[in-house]
Amino acid sequence: MSATQNTAPKTIAELAADYGLAPNEYQVVLDRLGREPNHVELGVFSVMWSEHCSYKSSKIHLGKLPTKGPRVICGPGENAGVIDIDDGDACIFKMESHNHPSFIEPYQGAATGVGGIMRDVFTMGARPVALLNALRFGDPSHEKTKRLVRGVVSGIGGYGNCVGVPTVAGETNFHRGYNGNILVNAMCVGVAKADALFYSAAPAPGLSVVYFGSKTGRDGIHGATMSSAEFDDESDSKRPTVQVGDPFAEKLLIEATLELMASGAVAAIQDMGAAGLTSSSVEMAGKGGVGIELIMDHVPQRETGMTAYEMMLSESQERMLAVLKPGREEDGHRIFKKWGLDAAVIGHTTDTGRLVLKHHGETVCDVPLAPLFDDAPLYDRPWVQPALQPRLAPADVPAPESWIDAVLKVLCCPDMASKRWIWEQYDRHVMADTLHDSATAADAGVVRVHGTDKGLAMTSDCTPRYVLADPYEGGKQAVAEAWRNLTAVGSRPIAITDNLNFGNPQRPEIMGQIVRAIDGMAEACRVLDFPVVSGNVSLYNETNGAAIPPTPTVGAVGLLTNYDVVVGFGGMVEGDVLVLIGETRGELGSSLYLREVLGREDGAPPPVDLALERRTGDFVREQIEAGALTCVHDLSDGGLIGAAADIALASDCGVELDAGPEAHAHALFFGEDQARYLVAVADATGIIAAAQAAGLRASVVGRARGRDFASGGPAGELFRLPLDHLREMHESWMPTWIEGHA
Repeated sequence: MSATQNTAPKTIAELAADYGLAPNEYQVVLDRLGREPNHVELGVFSVMWSEHCSYKSSKIHLGKLPTKGPRVICGPGENAGVIDIDDGDACIFKMESHNHPSFIEPYQGAATGVGGIMRDVFTMGARPVALLNALRFGDPSHEKTKRLVRGVVSGIGGYGNCVGVPTVAGETNFHRGYNGNILVNAMCVGVAKADALFYSAAPAPGLSVVYFGSKTGRDGIHGATMSSAEFDDESDSKRPTVQVGDPFAEKLLIEATLELMASGAVAAIQDMGAAGLTSSSVEMAGKGGVGIELIMDHVPQRETGMTAYEMMLSESQERMLAVLKPGREEDGHRIFKKWGLDAAVIGHTTDTGRLVLKHHGETVCDVPLAPLFDDAPLYDRPWVQPALQPRLAPADVPAPESWIDAVLKVLCCPDMASKRWIWEQYDRHVMADTLHDSATAADAGVVRVHGTDKGLAMTSDCTPRYVLADPYEGGKQAVAEAWRNLTAVGSRPIAITDNLNFGNPQRPEIMGQIVRAIDGMAEACRVLDFPVVSGNVSLYNETNGAAIPPTPTVGAVGLLTNYDVVVGFGGMVEGDVLVLIGETRGELGSSLYLREVLGREDGAPPPVDLALERRTGDFVREQIEAGALTCVHDLSDGGLIGAAADIALASDCGVELDAGPEAHAHALFFGEDQARYLVAVADATGIIAAAQAAGLRASVVGRARGRDFASGGPAGELFRLPLDHLREMHESWMPTWIEGHA
């Protein structure tokens, strides 16, 4: 008998396992319904109870994060977070992952990640004004890495450029730990009037439910489930679960949505993101405490013979769901026709508290909303304290055999080398409000709040090697570095969004990473008054049991009340003095020096003294606001060497750094101690005196001189590199790698 002849249809229980429901979860479904679900109902439960939609493994711990603050208008729970930026204006922002889809189909995975995060923002009534991204790829020598980089960058640029929203900031790292699972985290920032925000809760029964945007197809079915599962050697077969985006349709959708909102017709609104029509309808009804009934025959469809199951689980892009106020259907119809969008009234809200779906005259789904919306399984999963690396004293780490080689290895390694090849593919100045972007020598992107004197600063940060070595300290550092980057351009940090990327939470060692990283982030947010207003959790990022390095990415926004005070790190001139504000102990554990020069990935990461971070950052910001500092750079990867080289290259001016005794010079130059800023000033006397009066350390560490990047001081000349040569090496790594045939 052939295998085909022996294949019997799967039972509902067998399908439940295929769809990611554990046996105990499927039993809960049976208990809630009092019967076996049909195929459509099973699909609805499976996507709503997926990790991607329910946060069932992380929700308990996410509750530790502070979410309130004097400027927080709306915290987690809505499509995006909202903060007050004065004068009746609000900033709306969020970060989300599109990791699994981007690994399977890099162009469309990244493109639809951009489209999806923009919908989260304009769904709340905001016009998107800026995009950011945080990208993690595998080892450059891995066979898939180059293709993935090309596809992801093209997808981000292709979508964002066509929609007409500038991509102003981001980060790109490479490590073999991402060989089997790359990370594509997309962030969008928008602006709206604080009294004209829109929410997703359906306010009452008896209101029309309107679908508008693109037609529904079969792309992306079970995308949320796929994003909540590990990969294996057959992952390429999941390509059909990746959505296909249309940026031109998104542009029409933005304009139609904002016009519909301005008309006063909207009672509630939700984009169709992960789990598509299922999540949008369930969340709108669930948040409003009502029921919802949909007629599936009325859903605009681009393929023939679609089943209710396919329509409910499709993740076709550029679609919205709105609940309209009584009698406003015609207003909606007029606006949708104007913008050329497909639209239809596909149902109404009810007082039943149930999700009811009808297709071809039959009821194909009738389930209570409560277990779907707020009664999904929650797990306090077992976890173990991650194994911690010991601190490395500077004396325990050897100095480089060749200083010139060491400097070049750190400054020109894949993580530190120029990413010009990437950001040149992004339109960074569309909308004409960009002040700082990826091409600007600054620690954060900055855009004007159109028509005002205000600016919004934004950044994305995480150092995965720190989190791997000590999730608690690494979680603290991710938040602290984002806070520093906003401070370094002169803005006042307000709030963060996060994107928590980890492996399989059912493994206690991975769950330990999650728990301790969140603990560290929560502590940093509390001390820095930096609440979390939105975010996303992406788990099961592993292939064949090999997890990614833990990567809790932090996206952050700050406010400049007058954008004229904004600073960068490209303003140094000949004769300036470089002053280091902050204390240097020579923390080399988990540093780039250790990895790139010595080939080691060990040692505790630099500890983060949050009180010191706050004192130092507040001091630097006050000096910027007073006009005392015009060239400021925070220290992070690569330590003093990294920051000084950035300033020299950005200013096109040579630098001579002062080295102490040669035995400790590598700790001074490459140590990655936190809470430090490098500034260039004409006269160091005033800033050093002011820092000391504030109880902070500050010292001269070099000066702007000539056309070389070099070191002097008591140890003598340790290295000297012509600035033009350093620039060539720094700029050439990525295009050489991309264009090569290896």
